[in-house]
Amino acid sequence: MSAALSIQGLCAGYGGIRVLDNIVLEVPAGEITVLVGPNGAGKTTLLKAVSGLLPRTGNISFDGAPLPESPAAIVARGLAQVAEGRQLFAQMTVRENLELGAYLVPRNERVERYAKLLELFPWLAKRRAQLAGTLSGGEQQMLAVGRALMGRPRLLMLDEPSLGLAPKMLDELFAIVQRIREDGVTVLLVEQNVARALAIADGAYVIERGAVVMQGAAGQLLRSEKLRETYLGATAGSAD
Repeated sequence: MSAALSIQGLCAGYGGIRVLDNIVLEVPAGEITVLVGPNGAGKTTLLKAVSGLLPRTGNISFDGAPLPESPAAIVARGLAQVAEGRQLFAQMTVRENLELGAYLVPRNERVERYAKLLELFPWLAKRRAQLAGTLSGGEQQMLAVGRALMGRPRLLMLDEPSLGLAPKMLDELFAIVQRIREDGVTVLLVEQNVARALAIADGAYVIERGAVVMQGAAGQLLRSEKLRETYLGATAGSAD
């Protein structure tokens, strides 16, 4: 079920503007890897390049084989991305949004996927007939994650999932990300909440101006004085 992503010399951007410059990054199978960095550093661009939504150069392999450039072929290989902003179909119901996420899953497996998803998100069962656009921001984010999981991904990429969430919903989101990993799904997480993301991640990369400037075990980076001063507003000796 788990997967490994290897990125070597990735360059990508918009038009003639290069945003990513020679990115080297490894996402070990069955782990949570987090990308952190300032706004505009290139984190979302990286996810879009992996998903086939932007032209790219360099080498990307998934499960040891080259990753295709077609978004449909990438999804078929077992990669799914939850984009920033959720991008749900607001005038469709919760259940209809979920069913769209399973369009590549064989019909006889969709019922099983749906039942398993309701175990992970029990509140969805109560709101399956509700229009997605009437959900709260946090509920919409959970629905977006659930829709991606309906496609049976082996690698799930999440772009700023905690953006705008209330503290209680934030706790639930990070707990669900951990459960996703425990189910054997590899996770690549772009996250603004650096401390919370590093607390649940296995490995981490810091990206600035389109380049990797720090990398290592998440716990090690969380104790890094440079990272804490830059992103957490504290020194390495400060209390958490």
